[in-house]
Amino acid sequence: MIKAVFHPSLMLVSLLVFFAGVAQAQSGELVPYQEGLHYFEIEGAPARSDSSMQLEELFSYLCTHCNTFEPYINNWKNRNAGKVGFRRIPVVFGRAAWEIYARGYVTAKMMGLGDEVHAALMDKLWKEKAVMRSMDELAEFYSGFGVTAEAFIGTSKSFAVDATMRKDQRLAQLYGIRGTPALVLNGKYRIVGNAAVPSFEVMLDVVDFLVERETAMNLEAASVAGETEVLEAELSGEAQPDTPQGAEGR
Repeated sequence: MIKAVFHPSLMLVSLLVFFAGVAQAQSGELVPYQEGLHYFEIEGAPARSDSSMQLEELFSYLCTHCNTFEPYINNWKNRNAGKVGFRRIPVVFGRAAWEIYARGYVTAKMMGLGDEVHAALMDKLWKEKAVMRSMDELAEFYSGFGVTAEAFIGTSKSFAVDATMRKDQRLAQLYGIRGTPALVLNGKYRIVGNAAVPSFEVMLDVVDFLVERETAMNLEAASVAGETEVLEAELSGEAQPDTPQGAEGR
């Protein structure tokens, strides 16, 4: 006889999906993705002053999954160009080897090197299996893209790079990032792979769902704000005493 074996984490996900479906049926609204299951709202997320959209990818060059994710996130980025801003945040997690590559990425961006350099480094590591273990070796790699190794090393030690590194790692902690690749939309939602988000395609589909929802919410908020301004203006006008014609200047 073959005995069925149930993994506790999979049973938990199944229960969450079931109860989410019940909640949807009761509300009459079909929602494809659920907070706490497919994405997570970030506690203490910094308030945004505008309605622009930004997706952040938290990654490491030494993460094999990040390398596999590259064509997926690049296709998504190209598809959403002009609609959603995008930037990468290299994470460290206290690992010295990861810190070298994170500092190299920040330095390259500060020196104006573009996405083609990022892709070239991924290929160098994962296609050519050429691991660089020091900033000097990284500087030699980057020197093939229009900067000198000396200038690269100098910039990597600058206050600006140090400040950006500290800010990025604080953000990674605030976002609750514990693995890579991870995505954060508007500093508000964290999307990561798990049993409920089993593929990169689903991961990015969750992002699209949140972008659409946030866009609708922003439009609704703007409409309400506009209506409120009009109403306030009308009430303010009604509160003004009528001035008799020809009474000005008397």
